[in-house]
Amino acid sequence: MTYRGRHRRRRRGRALRGVLAGTALALTAAATLVSTSQAAGTDNPGPLSPLTSSTGLEKLRLHEHLEDRNALDTLQREMGGSVPVATVLRDADRSLRNASDCDATEKAALPVEPAPTRAYCWDESDAATQQWLPQSVTTSGDAYSDGRWGDDRVILSGWTHNDQNADLPDEDDGLARIAVIDAGDPKNLKYRWVLLVAPRDGGKDFAAVRAGLGGMAWYQDKLIVTARDGATRDNALLVFDMDRILRTDVDSDAVGRVSGGWSAHGYQYVLPSVGSYRAAGGTCDVTTGDEVPCFGSVSLDRTSTPVSLVASESTGSDGERPTRLWRYDYSTASTSTGLLDTDSAGNVDADETLTTETTGLQGVLSHRPDGAARAAWYTGYAPEDGGKRGTLWRQDTGGAKAAKCSADGSRACWGQHTESLSYSPETGELWTLTGRATNQAGRREPEPVPERVLYAVPLATVNDSLE
Repeated sequence: MTYRGRHRRRRRGRALRGVLAGTALALTAAATLVSTSQAAGTDNPGPLSPLTSSTGLEKLRLHEHLEDRNALDTLQREMGGSVPVATVLRDADRSLRNASDCDATEKAALPVEPAPTRAYCWDESDAATQQWLPQSVTTSGDAYSDGRWGDDRVILSGWTHNDQNADLPDEDDGLARIAVIDAGDPKNLKYRWVLLVAPRDGGKDFAAVRAGLGGMAWYQDKLIVTARDGATRDNALLVFDMDRILRTDVDSDAVGRVSGGWSAHGYQYVLPSVGSYRAAGGTCDVTTGDEVPCFGSVSLDRTSTPVSLVASESTGSDGERPTRLWRYDYSTASTSTGLLDTDSAGNVDADETLTTETTGLQGVLSHRPDGAARAAWYTGYAPEDGGKRGTLWRQDTGGAKAAKCSADGSRACWGQHTESLSYSPETGELWTLTGRATNQAGRREPEPVPERVLYAVPLATVNDSLE
């Protein structure tokens, strides 16, 4: 049986440390292929403002819904048992290209300041596809502070189906998949696609998860992703258990149980959802800052007590109202690993809520260094126009800073259309990725220009670059 992408065994990786030095200079030179004068930076958004309105805080409340454990166990049993992440890594069938092998347009999508120390470009089959859009990233450094999932270092990248492409079949609309990347050897990253699904019929079937993945956070054994279902704008966080990856045995376009076994639209592995957190106040609204916010991105903050999930709302880059930032605490109960902290009614309330004047946020991260009085919030602004650089701001209630990278003082120094952010405490690196693959006119039409790069910048370097 042939699946999309043949299996190639992955040799064991070696430690990350000791191989990062010396790459920053080469990547800096590559990034300057596109002049920063082509894009203007945003105005300084100033300090963050606390949101204290009780009505406003109620709009951020979530309600937890967990899938029936028996249904999950039934699906797992029917499909022959779960598959370890390590098995998916060893079955990787695509390679990420090192920075030296990236195309000129891919290198040009990298930030000018601060310079990345590591950068990778996707397999040619994914680098410029108009069918899928890369939108989020998290790592095993989120899952556990030692940076490992078992014996492996892993990066996860969430990709959403491009429903704006009218040439694609309707049954593909809304599909979501995860690139499970073996990052053990920094010079030889490989990955395998896993399709996101949801159990059905008491675990006797499953269906495709159809949702946008604007952000994701991997903590302990759970992966939480943002999800918004098409025109209904059903705002939610979906939860997946990384110990419940399942293997299909029929290669067809169908998703679910089929004659002779299980199929997942050509994917050999699926990850079924185990729960969700949905807005208790109903449908989200991107037009106002007074109603339920639509999730834009999420990330993990290991420096808070307890560990927390931070979020930003989706507003659009041309919006004129403030953007809300907030956090939810994770549970500390041993029976709720990787899940958010709920009250007796199953509700989750925001622990901290702030607003920023920055609009068009594509990524958010909160981090408080040892001894610091307050956390710094990193907010990634991305202009709507293709080929334009973004700005990475560091904000707190005292003000905002960003790097400058040209004689005219432009702060448009970050990558081109970067997406979500993730911090790895083991290496001290900030991870992100660029998402576009448009044509020369900046449109999602043939022939696309590859601009997608997965890259890392030491957070200390980010801080040193700020002015």
